[in-house]
Amino acid sequence: MSPSGKKYSESGTARLLGAGTSGILELFTFHPVDTVAKRLMSNTERIFVSGQPLRQSLGQLNQVIFREAASKATLSKYLSLFPGLGYAAGYKVAQRIYKFGGQPVVRDMLERQSGQWFTRTFGERNGKAMMHATAGSLIGVGEVALLPLDVLKIKRQINPEAFRGRGLFKIVADEGMALYRGAGWTVMRNAPGSFALFGGSAVVKEFVFGLEDYNKATFVQNFFASIGGAVASLTVSAPMDVIKTRIQARSFENPESGMVILRKMVQQEGFTSLFKGLTPKILVVGPKLVFGFTLAQWFIPTFDRLIKGQTLAEARV
Repeated sequence: MSPSGKKYSESGTARLLGAGTSGILELFTFHPVDTVAKRLMSNTERIFVSGQPLRQSLGQLNQVIFREAASKATLSKYLSLFPGLGYAAGYKVAQRIYKFGGQPVVRDMLERQSGQWFTRTFGERNGKAMMHATAGSLIGVGEVALLPLDVLKIKRQINPEAFRGRGLFKIVADEGMALYRGAGWTVMRNAPGSFALFGGSAVVKEFVFGLEDYNKATFVQNFFASIGGAVASLTVSAPMDVIKTRIQARSFENPESGMVILRKMVQQEGFTSLFKGLTPKILVVGPKLVFGFTLAQWFIPTFDRLIKGQTLAEARV
């Protein structure tokens, strides 16, 4: 018998709809927060200075966050927090469909081809969790194909002047493979990060909630499983993510490699620099990942029941 004890039955349509809906809701909920965070991180001037009037400091903060819309009405300010929405939408929705919708496909493949091996090697319960983690790691490696959209989204949020007079196709033609800078580091971040995300979630469902069929998890169970997976993922992938972020934040003209950045970080800032920002990242990025992962894990089986015409009670039998 396979590690799961039974075949997974979500349809491809359910996986597409569930993961896509999760990505869209996550985008419109967190894109403004993401823009504010990146603008604050890219700001090089001190905002709150000793002896400076609070009103002046708040005015500077307002300028940093809202830029050209700083003096406009509240709605205009809010809308100004959606720069690069096209790139963000393309990246986020495609990423969530690929990652959250694709992992079950790879998991099914592993179950058919190697289910007995996972059971023999890790035991029935551990084997099921390990299979979920391995499928996540494999799907995470392929996520590098979406890297250009992520790069363009970040640069559009913090350096929109670089896009003036240049459309998407012009930028792609001009930059070419430069949009894939940091691809190796992205793979090294995604492989263990996705392994920990899906594996951590599976461990919580298996050993905390004792679920035999993970698709029968309630929304609350999915929520706590997502917290476990997200914290594990962000911690494991932190060093690679710091390097990837520094590579992507460079100007297009800067040829400094990831290894050079790594060497300088260790020499000048110490090994602990590889975990810079981990706590705020768990507090800020964690909720976004938990939000998207929880919704995807809940929406996919929910859409599957709707497509098959099942009620919740029938699906839990």
